[in-house]
Amino acid sequence: MSPSALSVRQNLLAGLTTAFALVPEAMAFALVAHLNPLMGLYGAAIIAALTAAFGGRPGMISGAAGSMAVVIVALVVQHGSEYFLLTVLLGGLIQFLFGVLRLGKLVRMIPHPVMLGFVNGLAIVIAGSQLEHLHAPGGGWLTGNALYLMLALALVAMLVVYLLPRLTRVVPSALASIVIVSLIVHLFGLPTRAVGDIASIKGGLPLLHWPQVPLTLDTLKIVFPYALVMAMVGLLETLLTLNLVDEITATEGQPNRECMALGAANVVSGLFGGMGGCAMIGQTMINLTSGGRTRLSGITAGVLVMCFVLFLSPLIERIPLAALFGVMLVVAQKTFAWGSVPLLRRLPLSDALTIVAVTVITVLANLATAVLCGVLISAIAFAWKHADRLSVNREDLPNGGRRYLLRGTVYFAATSRLMAMFDVENDPVYVELDCSGAHLEDHSAVEAIEALRRRYAQQGKQLHVTRLNDACETLLMRVGGAEASSGTGGHA
Repeated sequence: MSPSALSVRQNLLAGLTTAFALVPEAMAFALVAHLNPLMGLYGAAIIAALTAAFGGRPGMISGAAGSMAVVIVALVVQHGSEYFLLTVLLGGLIQFLFGVLRLGKLVRMIPHPVMLGFVNGLAIVIAGSQLEHLHAPGGGWLTGNALYLMLALALVAMLVVYLLPRLTRVVPSALASIVIVSLIVHLFGLPTRAVGDIASIKGGLPLLHWPQVPLTLDTLKIVFPYALVMAMVGLLETLLTLNLVDEITATEGQPNRECMALGAANVVSGLFGGMGGCAMIGQTMINLTSGGRTRLSGITAGVLVMCFVLFLSPLIERIPLAALFGVMLVVAQKTFAWGSVPLLRRLPLSDALTIVAVTVITVLANLATAVLCGVLISAIAFAWKHADRLSVNREDLPNGGRRYLLRGTVYFAATSRLMAMFDVENDPVYVELDCSGAHLEDHSAVEAIEALRRRYAQQGKQLHVTRLNDACETLLMRVGGAEASSGTGGHA
């Protein structure tokens, strides 16, 4: 078989495996959001196919995601599904605009500890979400033989995923796992829950449908906050997953293109009665480990989900939940960055704290809050450490004056340290501040220099700032000069 034919086969099989994993997840997330499960399936099919076809990260799988379902539960409960569909449309437009403005590159500013916390948190969320399969149909947890059978079948599924690659890689191990467990259940007539026990997936083609809500300012006030949160959560999860796929595949995706494709896909999904979505790290890992590296795998997954709804619902509804339970537990195990655990003891305290905080907040709250907190912790730690690098050397001049040689960056976090470095009372009348090795970064730096000048002036002394680079001199002249005109400072 030629390399190109082998690649096509691998990606088609990877897409089939991923489609199997998308179905129960999409249905479950729709039920979480108090929506018809078909809305989740339509969203999964449309978003997976369109983002794969037009996005900027081949190999990544997007679909109706739980992170976005959670943020709109209150909206659906209070206002209904029509308001939800308008929210999906508006959220998609925000995401598309984000990409048009080329803001996707901002993800490159997210520190690596935040990425590790994101991966670990989502791995725990993936594993935790699978516990739903251990719930009994009438409520409560499975017990007795039903529980033991579910766990035994899940263990078989996991063993197949782990062991089959040692024998052959012709068939993706996750796909083989689902098929083998399904055959065992069918041949032995084992009484275990299947996909159809969640809800029926039988349906027709989605129809174009404009949300039936009044287009008024009051409606916008209702849906816009949800649309903004949904858009930001979707963008964050997508861009962070894109970064992860970049690392795994040693290739570089196009974040702005992915943002535009995701936004357009959500608009189309909303117009055809589907849920909103974003990148799904669990399904992406299934796709990658199954050999999916091109657009074909994602397109295949989306098309097959729609085919399941239209033509194959009786077959798909018979897939045991235990098979998907086992496969997703392996995905969670492989997603978790186990190397980060022993690394915590060797990392700087701020980095270790960032990893733990993002992991915990992702599990307990949501991804957007976790990433925001992680970036904030990293930024504060960076500012604190960088401020400590500011230094000054003093030397006496032949004319009886004194020169301070400043080294480092002067900015808001370093101004207190800068002020403490000068001995205003004991310095001579003439003092020179040599900034050849320093950089004034912001208004706080300029104000600190001006405050030093005022202190020396109050003592009847002069502070002369010398050897500024052009950018710093322009900043000091512009901001310091403006303050001087109001009597608070002087020119450089």
